[in-house]
Amino acid sequence: MLYHLKKYLLSAPLFALLLITLPIFSQEKQIDTLALIQKHQQEAGKAISTQQFDQAIINLNKAYKLSKSGAFSEKRIDILFNIAQVNYFLQNFEKASFEAQKIIALLEKTDRKKYLAEAHTLQGLILTRMGQFNDAENYLKKADTFFTSNNDEKNRANVILGFGILELKRENYKVAINYFDAALPQFVAQELQYQEAFTKLNKAEALYNLKENEVPNSLEKSKSVLADALSIIEVENYTKLKIDSYKIQSYIALRENKYELAQKSLEIYESQNDSLYQVYLKAISKGVDAETNVGDLNDIIAEQQNDLDKQRRSINFGKMTTGLSIALIVILSLLTLSLYKNNNLRAKANELLQDKNSELQLAKEKAEKASLAKAQFLSTITHELRTPLYAVTGLTHLLLEEDPKPDQKEHLNSLKFSGEYLLSLINNILDLNKLEANKVEVEKTTFNLKKRANDVLVALKKSADDRKNNLHFEFDENIPDKLMGDPLKLSQILINLIGNSLKFTQNGDVSVRIRKIGETKERVTLNFEVEDNGVGISKKKQKSIFETFSQASLQINRKFGGTGLGLSIVKNLLELMGSKIQLESQLGKGSKFWFDINFAVSEEFQDTKNPQNIIYDVDYVALENRSVLVVEDNKINQMITKKILEKNMMKCLVADNGNDAISLVKENDFDVVLMDIHMPGISGIEATQEIRKFDTDLPIIALTAVTIDENLDDFYRAGFNEIIPKPFKTEEFFEKIYRTLEDKKLPVTE
Repeated sequence: MLYHLKKYLLSAPLFALLLITLPIFSQEKQIDTLALIQKHQQEAGKAISTQQFDQAIINLNKAYKLSKSGAFSEKRIDILFNIAQVNYFLQNFEKASFEAQKIIALLEKTDRKKYLAEAHTLQGLILTRMGQFNDAENYLKKADTFFTSNNDEKNRANVILGFGILELKRENYKVAINYFDAALPQFVAQELQYQEAFTKLNKAEALYNLKENEVPNSLEKSKSVLADALSIIEVENYTKLKIDSYKIQSYIALRENKYELAQKSLEIYESQNDSLYQVYLKAISKGVDAETNVGDLNDIIAEQQNDLDKQRRSINFGKMTTGLSIALIVILSLLTLSLYKNNNLRAKANELLQDKNSELQLAKEKAEKASLAKAQFLSTITHELRTPLYAVTGLTHLLLEEDPKPDQKEHLNSLKFSGEYLLSLINNILDLNKLEANKVEVEKTTFNLKKRANDVLVALKKSADDRKNNLHFEFDENIPDKLMGDPLKLSQILINLIGNSLKFTQNGDVSVRIRKIGETKERVTLNFEVEDNGVGISKKKQKSIFETFSQASLQINRKFGGTGLGLSIVKNLLELMGSKIQLESQLGKGSKFWFDINFAVSEEFQDTKNPQNIIYDVDYVALENRSVLVVEDNKINQMITKKILEKNMMKCLVADNGNDAISLVKENDFDVVLMDIHMPGISGIEATQEIRKFDTDLPIIALTAVTIDENLDDFYRAGFNEIIPKPFKTEEFFEKIYRTLEDKKLPVTE
């Protein structure tokens, strides 16, 4: 009895100790597993920092397998987050999105709301890269709502960055820049240098996509922001961001016409970006990607194996089933062989298509470069021709005013005609170049169509009389008086069409008809016809007559002259206005051109006074003794402009540059300033902007040789009252000066 009691007393503490140590062993096992998980995560972090992404994914997958038990559910979510981020970094967006969605599903069952918001941010970024913009926006909005309500500025900055990238991909560049500017101060304050560099790269991309009229100096700003980003990238050695910077450098170089630099940067980007993708393929080749879901796949395989066992026990079809199975296998084999052959053929066809596509892309790029070079050449050459031509037409006008001898006058008139013809040619080339370069915009203003058409006919009456032609005008009186559209382009179309008919008709008739063919409450459809009984156009040439520099024949070119640009300009202008030119013609019987066009019916009438300057109505007496400042750096042009003004009894001072002009305006009381644009030092636009800071009433007229790159609206926004293109007709020159002064309602000097 004593023995048994003693035995009991000895064994009781041992039993109690056993009860205590069992949970300790269990806890120690969990602690060891947790330490191993953390070790794998740390090794994955080191592998990422050395760009050994395959090794990083292996370690993350090992950590994920160890976290499969319920005790490590929170740790498992962290690991999945790391896996999603690595796949996003390697641009394997499908895999990254799959993992992120899995994380979100797990977190929605927990109370880890902040972590859920971070997962929403990641999924928003991934879907943005996949082009699923609406879904991406929804995820980012969910994250933004949480971080805003919890005053979490650090994480909210990442969401704002996500919104910026989303708007960048949607091509809403200004909105994207606003988001980037909102996120940057937070990243700088928190010393998050990777986010800072990444944000600046995206901002640089948004800036170079903006036009100069949207954000001034956008290209220079893009280069500056890119330089800031690169200064961080170089110090911190952010390889992926360095690769992305080459793409942006390529596009900036392309905007600056540095084609070799653009091509070199793009090649570096494509090469290094492809290397990054090869890293991911290396990880795939080791079977790493499949290991992420090994546990899940084993469960699925086990479940399917049970199903197969049940099916196997229930199937007993005998030999017939075996025969059918063999037949089915034969059929499937034949089908597989057929599919294999088809796939081979398809693969070869795809390779051929890719080769052809590459050739077409290369040809397209070459054509675009050639077109750009042509536009730049024509723009430069037309501008350079205008300066000496201004001297020719100006000096001719001055000599004709000095009572030349009859034989001299005849030569001077011939010179004047040649100068005006050359000016018309240059203007046509410039107009056509602008149309082909998409630099022309359709204006909308109120005008009276009948008055416009009459002005065109009056301007062309002398041409009709010279060719002994009769001009006939038929106008539908049911057409509303007030139309809304672009009267300048319509006048240019009519001048070209009627002028063309007059040129190829002699001792004949040219009829112009305008009639209404449809009307609604707010719009009216009109039909325009220009018909002549001249030489006509052959069927063969009717197909190409509207092409640039095209004429009916070499004989017609020699007999009637011209460049073949007028009808090409008509075609391009009508297409810009949503219409199309039509033609009917027979050799020896004449031609008929027509088109239909829509105009809005206007409630208010604000027709511009004589915008085409077809009829010149100038009170030259009112211009006498007016004080004029001529700002011009070319000495010959100074002399010509000054003499033309002084011939009309106007007082004239000359400034060689913009700085002198500003000083003279401050010291003198001028009635009008004639300002050249392209000058050494500050330009005419900059000088005008400076003058407008202290004198907003002084009339300033731009006197310039306009190029294709210059938008006339920019002149008016800079503070100019009017524009006179060089070279000019003297009547047009004085008419614009007179009208500018009249609009200002200045008193006439005695």
